[in-house]
Amino acid sequence: MSIPHTFVQELLARADVVDIVGRHVQLKKSGANFMGLCPFHSEKSPSFSVSPSKQFYHCFGCGKSGDALNFLMEHTGASFVEAVQDLAQQFGMRVPEDDASPQDRARAAEQRKKQTTLTEVLEKAALAYQKHLKNSPRAASYFKGRGVTGQVAKQFGLGYAPEGWHALAGAFADYDDPLLEESGLVILGEEKDGQSHRYDRFRDRVMFPIRNVKGECIGFGGRVLGDDKPKYLNSPETPVFSKGRELYGLFEARNAIRDEGFALVTEGYMDVVALAQLGFPNAVATLGTACTPDHVHKLFRFTDAVIFSFDGDSAGRRAARKALDAALPLATDVRSVKFLFLPPEHDPDSFIREHGKEAFARFVSESVPLSQFLIDAARDGCDLQTAEGRARFASNAKPLWEVMPAGALKQQLLSEIADLVQLSNRELLEVWQHAPARGSRNSAAKPVTKDAEPPVWNEGPRPRKAKQSNRPNSRLPAARADHAARILLGNMAAFDTLTNEDLALLCGLEAPHGPLFVWLQAQYHEHGVQPWGALRAGLAELASQTYALQLMSGLEMLDNNTDIPGEQSAEAKDELRQLLNRMLVEQLKINETAAIQAAKTDPCALLRYREFQTRRMALEATGPVPQATGGV
Repeated sequence: MSIPHTFVQELLARADVVDIVGRHVQLKKSGANFMGLCPFHSEKSPSFSVSPSKQFYHCFGCGKSGDALNFLMEHTGASFVEAVQDLAQQFGMRVPEDDASPQDRARAAEQRKKQTTLTEVLEKAALAYQKHLKNSPRAASYFKGRGVTGQVAKQFGLGYAPEGWHALAGAFADYDDPLLEESGLVILGEEKDGQSHRYDRFRDRVMFPIRNVKGECIGFGGRVLGDDKPKYLNSPETPVFSKGRELYGLFEARNAIRDEGFALVTEGYMDVVALAQLGFPNAVATLGTACTPDHVHKLFRFTDAVIFSFDGDSAGRRAARKALDAALPLATDVRSVKFLFLPPEHDPDSFIREHGKEAFARFVSESVPLSQFLIDAARDGCDLQTAEGRARFASNAKPLWEVMPAGALKQQLLSEIADLVQLSNRELLEVWQHAPARGSRNSAAKPVTKDAEPPVWNEGPRPRKAKQSNRPNSRLPAARADHAARILLGNMAAFDTLTNEDLALLCGLEAPHGPLFVWLQAQYHEHGVQPWGALRAGLAELASQTYALQLMSGLEMLDNNTDIPGEQSAEAKDELRQLLNRMLVEQLKINETAAIQAAKTDPCALLRYREFQTRRMALEATGPVPQATGGV
């Protein structure tokens, strides 16, 4: 979704920053301004100033500053789009959507209405579960046995779903209401005697309400009191709940995360509750699924430091490895990512209850930095005392290193990896790239025979020249990298289609392409989808500014704050997906060629060739690709 800059300015003109901030911070008049305790760091003397004349806030302690939208984003963890929508709703303004048809806007409005209704239903269920907990000695004793106090139980809204198939019928007058099924509270079973059988999803389980960053209940996690399976049960995916994007305890921990300076990511509900009970209120948990880039991105809205603390067993190590994959594309020079590994027999809950806060704090202080964990993960199973082991280590490290954002951290890791491989930085990059000069063709490759090396894939005919159009936004013939940049500059929503492999390919290109993609990726993660007008304003200090302006010169005759006219979001995403498939295919062909050459001295190269060939053929099977002149 893209929002016109003019609408944002009109919205800020209507909003009073003193009123917006005052809803979250107690302010007192002090001269021409208002003062209060900063909500972004701990302090005893007010240093947080809000200026009604400048419509601006500033903290003289931590340096945080901005307008009303910045405050909502910083304080609630909302994205730019979410903050605009929230503020617009307060003033009864409808947010225009440049890239949406009237039908799309109507559907979006209906979806927002449905989401509000579903959260109200879930809130009502949460209150019912809390009442049942008070009336269930068995469930209450479970929490007491885990050391949970009444205060912490209230803070997290803990509850209990009673035994029986229709306990929620006592909380909802109309148990047949379709919203109960849509919210995941009720399951619609098979028909019996011509009638559908409906029953509660959660039965005889202690309940953990899952809240979004606004504090709204969007789902539940339920744990059995005995040994039944499954041990934990989550709400299903609904219009308001997606476990790949939500973190348990984030709403409760958001202020503590700012105060402590880091977020502690665990695997379980009880990990979060126990840590909050015993001195670590800055803990959150993934919801029974692997950590995703969405999880990491959401955490970086609140802090620049994240520590992953998973169980000490082999499953915990695998979870940490997946968290590494999720964090690497976001690991900029100003962010810190670490990994905490407990003894194999412990999870955070059991460890802190057995050994106490200080012992756990020592493990936190000894957390492994992302750079070290990356190297440890890449060298797993590799004997660095042999050439073969070092070569395998280099091969393992390459995909991890490539997805990292450009910067000092990435450059230093390159040096560390190169030292372990016993190559210079330049030699290691050459090994990784295996790329001939652009435009060169390898015509010396031989066909595969039983005793010969495998063939280079036939690249096929050269792409035909794209037809020109008289429309102002027509795609003139350009290199594929130019084409991808133009799509993303004109429609940032297309970032949704990018995988880690895509980002590594785009951000790893030479200037001016690579630095522009790195900057665009950072803008997307920090501010969400922005229109071209807003992006153009932010290009002022970027070295790729001239290049970007030249790419988008066809838009200069249009309003400065609009996206490419007629460019539907779905169309742009599909076009970018096909374009990137083609770029990846070409890169894989280069890799195949390099693997063939390496097969003369490296017995593992044939396996790499087959891997590249399989991936390339899978990409080519996805459908037709756009034709554009030039190379990557």
